[in-house]
Amino acid sequence: MAYHADTTELTGKEVLQWDEFGVAMRELAQTIADSGFHPEVIIAIARGGLLPAGALSYALGVKLSDAMNIEFYTDVEQTLPDPILLEPLLDTESIKGKKLLIVDDVADSGRTLKMAVDMLADLGADVRSAVIYDKPRSVVAPDYSWKATDQWIVFPWSSQPPVTPNN
Repeated sequence: MAYHADTTELTGKEVLQWDEFGVAMRELAQTIADSGFHPEVIIAIARGGLLPAGALSYALGVKLSDAMNIEFYTDVEQTLPDPILLEPLLDTESIKGKKLLIVDDVADSGRTLKMAVDMLADLGADVRSAVIYDKPRSVVAPDYSWKATDQWIVFPWSSQPPVTPNN
């Protein structure tokens, strides 16, 4: 079972609580709306981008959504050599030429976000990206972010191990 490892001993971390997540998503949605960009489809980078993408789809009134499964992080500050696209794959035919908002939780190295943006831009789509947090070392600057940090981030959905049966 995959989840972010225990970070209790990690110093220099940013902790996002559920109530602050709600505030962050409304503020991020307002920034996107104020920019004049009106996405037709919101695409989450799974898994970290699933909850932010869902929140933004409601906040922006966008009903069409999908997800890309990209694996890169394997543990706290540990990654695979390169991000890899996992199945099931996104239905790229239906989104060619559309206005797309790619959503992830963080642009850390930025390599996952760059892979997603480049792949969808190659389809002729108008692609913008949004993250909750962006980091100065990211290889790509997201179009929209709620907050910048250089610390490890503990998200409310990955701060505890998976639930297991009590029996």
